[in-house]
Amino acid sequence: MTRALELARRALGKTSPNPAVGAVIVKAGKIVGEGYHRAAGKPHAEVEAIRSAGSDARGADLFVTLEPCNHHGRTPPCTEAIQEAGIKRVWYGMDDPNPGVRGGGAKTLRAAGIEVIGGVHENLCRRLNEVYLTNIKLHRPFVFLKLAMSLDGRIATRSGHSQWISSPESRAKVHRLRDRVSAVMVGIGTVLSDDPSLTTRLHGRQGRDPVRIVADSNLRTPLTAKIFNPSSSSGVIIGTKKNPPSDLRVKLEQKGAKIVRTSGKAQVDIPDLLARVYRTGITSVLIEGGGQLAWSALEAKVVDRCLFFYSPMIIGGESAPTGIMGTGIRTLDEAPRLVDSRSSRVGGDLLLDGRIAYPK
Repeated sequence: MTRALELARRALGKTSPNPAVGAVIVKAGKIVGEGYHRAAGKPHAEVEAIRSAGSDARGADLFVTLEPCNHHGRTPPCTEAIQEAGIKRVWYGMDDPNPGVRGGGAKTLRAAGIEVIGGVHENLCRRLNEVYLTNIKLHRPFVFLKLAMSLDGRIATRSGHSQWISSPESRAKVHRLRDRVSAVMVGIGTVLSDDPSLTTRLHGRQGRDPVRIVADSNLRTPLTAKIFNPSSSSGVIIGTKKNPPSDLRVKLEQKGAKIVRTSGKAQVDIPDLLARVYRTGITSVLIEGGGQLAWSALEAKVVDRCLFFYSPMIIGGESAPTGIMGTGIRTLDEAPRLVDSRSSRVGGDLLLDGRIAYPK
């Protein structure tokens, strides 16, 4: 199953709206076939592994990170391929949360006389497909919150100087994450102060640009902003309030932006914006700044995972902007907390990566 997880990770961000799945076939203690789901519409991991194993699949064990499907979609049911290949036993990591699938694959295989064991490395399999699980359960994109801060939580100096707080290695890691997500999102303050391009730049290979989303209540995004990159075809979405200035809306639409009006009367309604972009096919969003947007997303309880890069420097200053601003909490029992968190060194920085748990 560990090898199946390694295979599945190769396609993270490329299978949307499907989950990332890896499969391994073992016979007489040796791996005889393996595969992974490469993209929506492509063969599923089980089929790839069965093709790889050939005749050795008969009488073998199949390890797969997700319960095999038993329904017709873009591809035939994996349960049929497993039976036809003569697989003797199936070990899978996690149940498929899709209501149209859940439990059906395992039940079909057992009815065919195949031994089925579920829950193998289940927590690792669920973490692998955290985006898919959130999509199915909450009908919105999975939201990452990334911040690059000094040790005292500042994202810029009092004069606004911010390039670069994080190390080159940290920035490279963020670009690899951009390559995996559907969209990257910033607030209008970040656009006005930093003018980021929000494209993906990977060393040695071509990255996939995410859709660029700006939370901009009053449509202040300049027509000259770098997010309007003619060399990138991923597109720009500007989320705004219910009734934004109509003259500015027309100009931004002429520039190529898609204006998404939310239910907010005075500012962008973040949950509503996420629900609307999810319906267009955006399954994951990386929030990269600034402090007001970070607080709005946390206050709305839509942030699922945080990646905080801490640089070994101290900035100080009451007027220096912090990574999370807004009104903040009143008492500590209201504070969201990181769970299942991990710390690691990235270049000279410390990365704290964990899931968000909100107080009930």
